[in-house]
Amino acid sequence: MDMTPKEYQDYVAKKAKKSPIVKDTALAFLIGGAICTLGQGIMELWTAAGLDKESAGTRTSVSLVFLSVLLTGLNLYNKIGRFGGAGTLVPITGFANAVASPAIDFKAEGIVTGMAARMFVVAGPVIVFGTVASVVYGVLLFLWNLL
Repeated sequence: MDMTPKEYQDYVAKKAKKSPIVKDTALAFLIGGAICTLGQGIMELWTAAGLDKESAGTRTSVSLVFLSVLLTGLNLYNKIGRFGGAGTLVPITGFANAVASPAIDFKAEGIVTGMAARMFVVAGPVIVFGTVASVVYGVLLFLWNLL
C-alpha cells in the first residue's frame, strides 16, 4: 500500500479512538484533588501531634513521598494513574513515582548499574529543565529589579 503522508494521517485519524476529554478531565480533577486532600489531612494530623507549621509541612512531604513510593512498589500507583490520568501528576507524589518506577523496573540489573543508574531516567529531564528555568527566571528577576 503506497500512501502519502497526508493520506496516512487521514487514515490514522479515522481509526483512532476518540478521547473522552470531559470524563478524563473530571477524573484527573477528582484524583488530583483526592491526593491534595490526603496531603492536607496528613498535615492536619502532624499539626495535631504538636508540630509547628514548618515541621508539619516537611513531615507531610516526606509522608506523601513515602506513600507514593509504597504504592508504586505495590503496583497500585500505576492502577490509580490509569484511572485518574494526569491527576496523579500532583508534583510531589508524581515525582516520587517517576523516580521509584524506573528504579523498580531495573532492579534486576543490580543496585549500581540498574536501580541507581536508571532511577532518574524519567525524572532527570524534569530536574534539568526545572533548574535551568529557575536560573533563567532568577536572572530575569534580578535584571528587572535593577531597572
